[in-house]
Amino acid sequence: MSTTNLIVAGVGGQGVILATEILGNAAIKENFDVVISEIHGLAQRGGAVFSHVRIGHKVYSPTVVEGLADAILGFEPVEVLRYLHYASDRTRIVTGERCVIPPSVYMGVVEYPSIEQIVETYRRFTRHITLIDAFKLAEEAGCAMTQNIVLVGALAATRMLPLKDGTLKTCIQERVPRKYLEANLKAFDLGYAEASR
Repeated sequence: MSTTNLIVAGVGGQGVILATEILGNAAIKENFDVVISEIHGLAQRGGAVFSHVRIGHKVYSPTVVEGLADAILGFEPVEVLRYLHYASDRTRIVTGERCVIPPSVYMGVVEYPSIEQIVETYRRFTRHITLIDAFKLAEEAGCAMTQNIVLVGALAATRMLPLKDGTLKTCIQERVPRKYLEANLKAFDLGYAEASR
């Protein structure tokens, strides 16, 4: 099996690191070699956060080579734009469609593009795009904070991961506090179903 290369991107407070840990733990459980490189933004909430996740039988480098990402998992659509240089025409983009508007937009310093403009930019790199309303599905699951798990479920449905769905769910169970577990498992299933349509 060749190495599976993932970029996970969002902003602080969206659960990028938790999602990355779940993916990494699932890979370890299935006896893959996995290397994760995490970059945290300057601001704990609102700053850019992204991770490189590389899964294979023998992984040496901690970072994905530009143009070689198999998938980009985005929790915020503009954040995906920052990492399109890792994409190629075979890359799968899975992202939530709800925007996190930065203060610079409210202050009139920059303009936030429309979702149509954002997706059109994605299409310059790849046609393999899964765009879902993760916030709506997270609320349906019973907790708006489960958007990250909705998107992990959506990524699993694309079959880009060399991981079993059951293993991912086991890692969710091990990592999520008991009081939020039911909502997180439902969030995974809702994201999976949405991306499977």
